[in-house]
Amino acid sequence: MDAYKRNNVHVVGNGPSTVVFAHGFGFDQTIWHYVAKELVSKYRLVALDLVGSGQSDTFSYDPAKYGTLYAHADDLLEIIVQAGNAPVVLVGHSVGAIIGMLATIKAPERFSGLVMIGPTPSLINEGDYIGGFEQVDIDELLGSLESNYLGWSNSIAPAVLGMQAQSGLGAEFASSFCRNDPEVGKHFARVTFLSDHRAELARVTTPTLIVQSSDDPFVPLEVSNYMHRMIQKSVLAIVQSTGHCPHISAPRACIDAIEAFIKTLSTLADGQSKETVADNQRDA
Repeated sequence: MDAYKRNNVHVVGNGPSTVVFAHGFGFDQTIWHYVAKELVSKYRLVALDLVGSGQSDTFSYDPAKYGTLYAHADDLLEIIVQAGNAPVVLVGHSVGAIIGMLATIKAPERFSGLVMIGPTPSLINEGDYIGGFEQVDIDELLGSLESNYLGWSNSIAPAVLGMQAQSGLGAEFASSFCRNDPEVGKHFARVTFLSDHRAELARVTTPTLIVQSSDDPFVPLEVSNYMHRMIQKSVLAIVQSTGHCPHISAPRACIDAIEAFIKTLSTLADGQSKETVADNQRDA
């Protein structure tokens, strides 16, 4: 099937640079509304639904194929090839950020930059690594999701979106969280919550911006600091926000961080140090 149809791809804007959006678990491309409306006058924007989410072709969701995140990364690369105008800046949220990271590792020439909002390579604590959850916590979460997917979605939405979003810009997203096919959602949740991509972090060569909410109940600051240490050409931006979706609860801060990062891409590509690039971003 055509990649655009399979992933419900929409392209808007005609700027000289292309920005591609990849959403996280439980959402679809509409989650980028507040960021996209500010960037559309400056960039060519490509938004998609991961297979099994939103208005994508659900019949294309093969549990065996999508048993890892690599198949979604392959879909993303197919879309970028079809969209043209590479290299692109990939903006991904949560698991969408990890999918984007895997795509940059496989085909780094297709990307000029990678923006990861609320990413985590692994949710589970192991040794000195603090992911935020013990294995038993994830098992219980998945058990609750399996027994009552819709009830679980409704109960967890406020924590995902944050109280700022619940009372302001993002209130409309609370009712739509996890409204994808329940069986697909259960499978994708298991793939997402049990994945461990820490080993791939050191293989990332694409300049990377990590955006972390100051109060994220799912991704502790230790995770972002860990990723910043492991990804060579990375910048870490902490935005004042509650919840796991700062692009909803604090869109202005995310937009400013993204645009400042894009301005530094040429210097990042030349191999400047993390400290120098961070200083440049603060000045921007």
